[in-house]
Amino acid sequence: MSYNVLIVGASIAGPALAHCLNRMGFRTTVVERAQAPRPGGQAVDLRGIAKDALRRIDLDTEVRAACTDTSGATYVTRRNRPIVTLSADMLDGDGFIAEIEILRGDLSDVFRRATEDTTEYRFGDHVVGLDQHPDGVHVRFAGGRNERFDVVVGADGVHSSTRALLFGPEAGTRHYLGHYLAFYTVPNHLHLDRRAVSYAEPGRSVGIRTIHDNRDAMTFFGFRSAPLDVDHRDTAAQRAILRERFSGMAWEVPRLLQHLDAAPDFYFDSCTQVELERWSDGRVGLLGDAAFCPSPLSGQGTSLALVGAYVLAGEMAAHRDDPAAAFSEYERRMRPYVEANQKMGRDNARMTNPPSRRGLRLQYAMIWAMVHLPGSSLVMRRMMRGLREIDLPDYPIPV
Repeated sequence: MSYNVLIVGASIAGPALAHCLNRMGFRTTVVERAQAPRPGGQAVDLRGIAKDALRRIDLDTEVRAACTDTSGATYVTRRNRPIVTLSADMLDGDGFIAEIEILRGDLSDVFRRATEDTTEYRFGDHVVGLDQHPDGVHVRFAGGRNERFDVVVGADGVHSSTRALLFGPEAGTRHYLGHYLAFYTVPNHLHLDRRAVSYAEPGRSVGIRTIHDNRDAMTFFGFRSAPLDVDHRDTAAQRAILRERFSGMAWEVPRLLQHLDAAPDFYFDSCTQVELERWSDGRVGLLGDAAFCPSPLSGQGTSLALVGAYVLAGEMAAHRDDPAAAFSEYERRMRPYVEANQKMGRDNARMTNPPSRRGLRLQYAMIWAMVHLPGSSLVMRRMMRGLREIDLPDYPIPV
């Protein structure tokens, strides 16, 4: 059986799966609610076994060419005096600043370019109905189309509408970790050279990292909070929240907030994990944040998406006549890896943005010890063993 696969979502997991499936001989269509590809976005990382997966799908060169090339990060005082510095070569390139760090939009663009001749992309539409039958999945689109696909994969993020269609409303599957994050592009007014700098006060932090060969910078905000009643598509309300939460903060914050309203790539969301008892039902399954978001605090969402795309495509090729078996084997292989990284996200949530000055001093002391004390790298490797908590199969790729 040669699947005709519909993939919902054109950020990272969706185009990555399309690329992997195309190499296995499948026909793929990607539908995306947004009117066009989203540029920029926050810097994302590939760590651990995800770097092996990237090499296996023959896109290592293209991804590295589009990286931010950030050499390190420095925590600073309100007067820009260094407190402690982390380099990108720590922990074999799997540290706080990873050797493969790339803007979300740029990574998505690499996958789209790799699939533009083999995948049909439909922007400005979305799925409103899924009906499974013995001959496939009958899909209803908001734009009016009704089509049949052999398999449907929801790769439409933490707010996945595919997940809601498959398993019901999302409220019971999302677990808030107590933090919010925001990102947007700003001028590189500090004239940073392939660097990131970060400043923190109790319960909140702000940073800047260079992008686009130092021509621009990406600013990132994080803060502790009880859950906020704000729609994930209401950017006006989100901007107001960010401005209120960072009012009166020192360092470069007032200047960074001046660019908030004009930013075309503004992103704001909660740090949330998605946990499901199962990731599929029959011929419909979920991938990436839609199935198992570990939250941005894990630093592993993109790695899980890429490894998941590789494994799912391989299992679909190995079980061409049985989509349900393919989804089942994909979940069996991936779940321990996902759970290890979700635990890392929960652990990081407890330590991120300490609510007191004493907590901040302790955090800086721990980072300093990690950088300077003998044996600290061994401790960090043990803490981050979830980066390789999967035996990556070597799937045969047909010529």
